[in-house]
Amino acid sequence: MQKTTSPRPLSRSLILSIVIGILLIVVSSMVPAGVFTWLWDKLNIFATVFLGIFIEAIPYLLLGTLASGLVEVFLDRDQMSKWISHRPVAAAVGGAFMGMIFPVCECGVVPLTRRLFNKGLPLSAGISFLLAAPVLNPIVVLSTAAAFGWGNMLFWRMGVSLVIAIVVGLVFSVERDPSNVLRPVLTLSHEHDHPREAHTSFIEKIRQALLITADEFFEMGRYLILGAMLAAALQTFIAQSSLLSIGSGPVLSVLVMLGLAILLSICSTVDAFVALGFMGTFSFGSVLSFLVFGPMVDIKSIIMYSQVFRRRSVTYLVAIPFMMSLLAGVIFNYLQP
Repeated sequence: MQKTTSPRPLSRSLILSIVIGILLIVVSSMVPAGVFTWLWDKLNIFATVFLGIFIEAIPYLLLGTLASGLVEVFLDRDQMSKWISHRPVAAAVGGAFMGMIFPVCECGVVPLTRRLFNKGLPLSAGISFLLAAPVLNPIVVLSTAAAFGWGNMLFWRMGVSLVIAIVVGLVFSVERDPSNVLRPVLTLSHEHDHPREAHTSFIEKIRQALLITADEFFEMGRYLILGAMLAAALQTFIAQSSLLSIGSGPVLSVLVMLGLAILLSICSTVDAFVALGFMGTFSFGSVLSFLVFGPMVDIKSIIMYSQVFRRRSVTYLVAIPFMMSLLAGVIFNYLQP
């Protein structure tokens, strides 16, 4: 006698999918058609802003990770100790002026600074370099001069940024144990697989540098994408006109521009041209604070800082430049006629 097989019961996941599908159909039928149009427009704006930030920043992240790879392969600790003093003030000043050498913005400077720390760069020098390089590097100097000319805005942007970078570097110099500031750095696997020897050929060193570049590019690129997404979301769903409408007065205007610096997350190589558009509406001091603070702290750089520094250190890296940029902007607003 042949047995009859009972039908197999539907799986739980299939039932759940059917229920969710029915709910979505019911909800969508109750939502006005205009909501979907509004949402589609917002998604288009989000995608445009995200791609603008990401495409603008990605070449400089690549440049910074390439510099990081070259530093790891071609620079040793003895050379670093010869070039940079370990005395706090000299180290902070030297680190800040190092920013004039490396053409990296706020995205590329983070992996490069982490590699320099790994090579024995003093903490105060590394912090000063991290904050100063996005403003003092040759590309940003030329772009600022192209936007504002070789005048007061360029001079004060470089000068105030230099002072803030050195002061923050000196604040961190009181910490004798770098492990209290820096997160543990994981040694890359290929550095074990390919140890450097005295007779290593130049081509082999270049290959090792490119391997390190690729590893760090993909590691830091994740946080660049996350930061760009957050910045794009804020720009999409928070009306900038509402911020600009309250940007009057010597103090409030500076606060608004500092908020915009974090919100917009513009690469320091082009932020001068954006700031130029604010000159007709905002005061000299508020625009200056935007140009000083923006390259030091924005959404994507905060996220990238958190992969190099401990949480408390990131708080100082954000709060001290913010307060000093606010103070500088307010002072210039009262001094300017």
